Amino acid sequence: MPKTDMTLDRITDLLARAKKAGADDADAVYVEGTSLSVAQRLGKMEKLERSEGADLGLRVLIGKKQAVVSSSDTSDAALNELIERAVAMAKNAPEDPYCGIADPSELAETFDVDALELCEPGEVDQAKMIEWATACEEAARSVEGITNSEGSEAGWGRHQVTLAATNGFANCYAGSGSHISVSVIAGTGTAMERDYDYDSAVFSTDLRDPVDIGKKAAEKTLRRLNPRKVKSAHVPVILDPRVSASIVGHLSGAINGSGIARGTSFLLDAMGSEVFAPHINIIDDPHRKRGLRSKPFDAEGVANQKRHLIENGVLKTWIMDLRSARQLGLKSTGNASRGAGSLPGPSTTNLYMEPGTISPADMIKEIKSGLYITEMIGSSVNGVTGDYSRGASGYWIEDGELVYPVSEITVAGNLKDMFKTVVPARDLTFKYGTNAPTLRIDGMTLAGQ
Repeated sequence: MPKTDMTLDRITDLLARAKKAGADDADAVYVEGTSLSVAQRLGKMEKLERSEGADLGLRVLIGKKQAVVSSSDTSDAALNELIERAVAMAKNAPEDPYCGIADPSELAETFDVDALELCEPGEVDQAKMIEWATACEEAARSVEGITNSEGSEAGWGRHQVTLAATNGFANCYAGSGSHISVSVIAGTGTAMERDYDYDSAVFSTDLRDPVDIGKKAAEKTLRRLNPRKVKSAHVPVILDPRVSASIVGHLSGAINGSGIARGTSFLLDAMGSEVFAPHINIIDDPHRKRGLRSKPFDAEGVANQKRHLIENGVLKTWIMDLRSARQLGLKSTGNASRGAGSLPGPSTTNLYMEPGTISPADMIKEIKSGLYITEMIGSSVNGVTGDYSRGASGYWIEDGELVYPVSEITVAGNLKDMFKTVVPARDLTFKYGTNAPTLRIDGMTLAGQ
């Protein structure tokens, strides 16, 4: 982590100076971080990088006008220029009746950052990451049938976020993360296939064994050899956890407060109604211990908490920041997110669908004919109508067995209908910011031969 040159006292002084320059209110976010990454291919190092950086974002409000400026230069001269430019821009900005910082009553007051375990102590050195990348690729290439490699990567990073505003909020937190990945190739000529495996965690000690990651990548690649095309059909599909999270992601997009306020969502009139089957629960939890997107407060300093977006199939809330909540006549859910150079906007944190009770193997056994999807390509999802169409590849299911790999298929349906038939397996793991177990969705249209 680079040594911070923007203490809380210095940031609050910046805000006071912005008010003296003509701002009615202001807030500032300062993000600094360090990242290390290595990459190798066929046993040769291709990348060995270390980066350190910091960005300061200042938002000023004059009446119902606002402007955001950012800079990586935090010298006194640069900060003076930053304030001057921000105030001048705000004076000439169009009015936004919904903009504004949080009321003091909405701010996070008590939280235990240490309990969230957001940041690994110490730093993962480059030698360790080289060891991870080497072991991972060697394990993948050692499997018979693997003919080439697209390389392996390992990385570690740490960041610190400092947020302050003229409403009295001033606090900070730090987070870290590590990852390992590898992608390999099997077959030759026009019959080549590729696949990958990947893992990420807040603490490097929670990562899977690099050798296991490499072996799994090789196994997945070999299973994809000699894919077939299938005839167009109307069948159930099963989504592997690598792609099942996209279904939860489509829900979060449909209930984002900004889209709801604009009237551009197929779930616009669904609040309080049964969107999923009664056994489905979908949760956003910013306080998940060692969660990849955990944070003690949102990007506006508003208190955040674990929320059921879907509870027993019923839509319970929109995902809102202050602006979208004001448009909708509601209260922020503490889901604001922002970068140094951008305005706040609604976003989820650790979003996941709760697991079911059936195993993935038993889920497959229940299907006479269907498709097990491991990869999706492209996206044609209409957020207004819910119409869904994506390219896919995976394995054909026949009489409860995965019988052969398939490719060049388009999977289509409507998200409203798809949500109603979702059945989760019991294999939920937390590998990404948005997670879901293996999912079964009935009644999908496959466009093949």
